[in-house]
Amino acid sequence: MKKPKITEAAAGPLGEDVRSDVHVHYRPGAAPLSIAVTSKVDYLYGGAIAAAAQRVADAFAVTSGRLEINDQGALEWVLLARLEACLRRAGCAGEPVLPGPAPGADATRQRERLRRSRLYIPGNRPKLMLSAGLYGADGLILDLEDSVPPAAKDEARLLVRNALLALDWGGSERMVRINQGAVGDDDLAAIAPCNPHLILLPKVEEPAQVRHVADRLRELAGGGEVPFLMPILESPAGIFRAREIAAADDSVVALTLGLEDLSAELGAPRTAEGWESFLARQTTVYAARAAGVQPIASVFSDIRDEQALAQYVRRERGLGFDGIGCIHPGQIEVVHREMTPSEAEAERAVRIVRAAREAEAKGLGAVAVGSKMVDPPVVRQAFRTVELAIAGGVLAADWESAG
Repeated sequence: MKKPKITEAAAGPLGEDVRSDVHVHYRPGAAPLSIAVTSKVDYLYGGAIAAAAQRVADAFAVTSGRLEINDQGALEWVLLARLEACLRRAGCAGEPVLPGPAPGADATRQRERLRRSRLYIPGNRPKLMLSAGLYGADGLILDLEDSVPPAAKDEARLLVRNALLALDWGGSERMVRINQGAVGDDDLAAIAPCNPHLILLPKVEEPAQVRHVADRLRELAGGGEVPFLMPILESPAGIFRAREIAAADDSVVALTLGLEDLSAELGAPRTAEGWESFLARQTTVYAARAAGVQPIASVFSDIRDEQALAQYVRRERGLGFDGIGCIHPGQIEVVHREMTPSEAEAERAVRIVRAAREAEAKGLGAVAVGSKMVDPPVVRQAFRTVELAIAGGVLAADWESAG
């Protein structure tokens, strides 16, 4: 079998503004492998950086040439990903050298949970991943799609894989938005073994797209548990098949839409009032509720206008959405505040929940609050309102025992 040609290659950013990252350059040659490290902390970590590079070189059977490493404060998981990307681009083949798992890397998936906010983080920006868990978002989306240039997708895939292993984001749901088609299949192969909780599927127009990803994940899991799915509707075709898409597979737990792409396809610029997308948004809510999954609203793109964001969240909550996409950490607090029920809403929900508990204890099928009967959907919504009220600080977590 003919050996692949080994060529010069590089990975990682260069520049004075680079932080928490590293640039790696491999130059093939006949001389034994040499590793050159440039770092402001060379006196402390130069040896460790060179040792990590040697481990990756050994895994890829690289014994000659020169590896040049320009470090700007990268942690080991970033260094390992950039080294692997560089050598793969050079034409080398080998098994990845993975970072050790963080304490939260094995956090369990939860089908039913709060998804009020989800913060998008570009998959090629490790600096932003490091602090992402500090902002308290219900979910963190490591994005491999729109926020990553085509030429950087191979690197981003490895960075996201390593971040899933090496970082602890506390109680935030670990989400990844993959690419479409064959590139998306490559994304799944890399990240599926690393405990992503939920996969976002972009530009879904057919239920078959959802089933393809679900089947691929089951194949990769070998009979084990698989991540949940959240399809994104971004075209008129997707909106018109929303119900089928939401119900395409049991692994779907939420349905969302992308208003920027949808507005472009409609030829109707996105406005503050949102009339151009009203039907699409309402259809998404109806489809999600009919399929028994959570409807999640699109992102709000103006990161500076908190008042407009608050109005947007109130409007989308009023339509029935359970959460909002965030593109900046500063949006999370506003989203959580506006998704939190008022004290009056919480008090009414508590009365319904208590009545439901009492009816269940007595073996009664009907729930009554005062002289009014309460239908099951209202009871389910009351339980959700109580959960939101606790998360928002309106209701104490021990409200039941407090009387």
